[in-house]
Amino acid sequence: MTTTLWSATVLLCLLMYVVLDGYDLGVGVATLFERDPAHRRHMLESVAVGWDGNETWLILLGVALWAGFPLAFGTILPHAYLPVIVLLFSLVVRGVSVEMASQAPPAHRWTTAFGVASLLASFAQGFALGTLTSALHLRGDAYTGSAFGAFSWFCVLSGLTVTVGYTALGYAYTKHKSSGLLRESAARRGAVATAVGGLLLVALLFAVDATAVPLNLDSPGRAFAFAVLLLFAAGGAGTSLVTFPWKRQSAAADTLPLGGLVVATVSVFLALGVARYPVLLPPGLTVDSTAGPHSTMVFILVGIGLNMPLVLAYNVFAHRAFAGKPDTAGARS
Repeated sequence: MTTTLWSATVLLCLLMYVVLDGYDLGVGVATLFERDPAHRRHMLESVAVGWDGNETWLILLGVALWAGFPLAFGTILPHAYLPVIVLLFSLVVRGVSVEMASQAPPAHRWTTAFGVASLLASFAQGFALGTLTSALHLRGDAYTGSAFGAFSWFCVLSGLTVTVGYTALGYAYTKHKSSGLLRESAARRGAVATAVGGLLLVALLFAVDATAVPLNLDSPGRAFAFAVLLLFAAGGAGTSLVTFPWKRQSAAADTLPLGGLVVATVSVFLALGVARYPVLLPPGLTVDSTAGPHSTMVFILVGIGLNMPLVLAYNVFAHRAFAGKPDTAGARS
């Protein structure tokens, strides 16, 4: 029971991070395709109020994985050291660039650094996830593989898929928080990013069977749940594709693209979890075999359980305090 609760905690932290930091990483990537300095400035400021709270879920995820599944944590890191290092360095640069750009506008170089760091962080996250489909080399409980041993074409495909998915979320959030020419531009580019992300995801699902972790759909119940979740994902993506082009400004036109992509993102991650559980790292590291001591899991579970509502409350407060959209209709395109 404790292991199941801990697995759910890790999954919840992962989903919260992917959705919340995913859209602000996507906004950062989108700034690289925006030429108007005023638009780029608005896009950066739209995420400056909540990026730190969004990334707190990554800290909770790391603590939950370290305390709940120490063997998995100790092997995942050396298995994916290089993309994780790139990820952490990029997140540091993002944080610095957001603060510097906010303090000394227009700060074009810091805005560019924000975009480049967002791109690297997004790709590194997808690349790191891709490495978890490579066979693990262990001697006892120690990782003995090369730092490059898990790198493959699948990691590149995974990195591209996550990057494009985050970019679609970023454009959806930009449409939600802007007006005028920026809103129209975000709608057009968001629809393209959603379509490309969907195609990359389909390719990823077909390609995963060529890795060390093929989809485990032998059980009828597991296969049914996987299919239903993918239908939810397709419905969410379809909703976004249909509503992105809506030009009339309304609550539905500004909210449905983001809501549809959130549903699609959560559904895809749950579907992959259903198809992979209980394997954490192939071939033999499972949830049960890597679980930590029961007393440690209970103690940390209480600690994380107390912090989760606080982090969530901060997320809600930041988004409510800065709700609405400034007038960007007068900015040049």
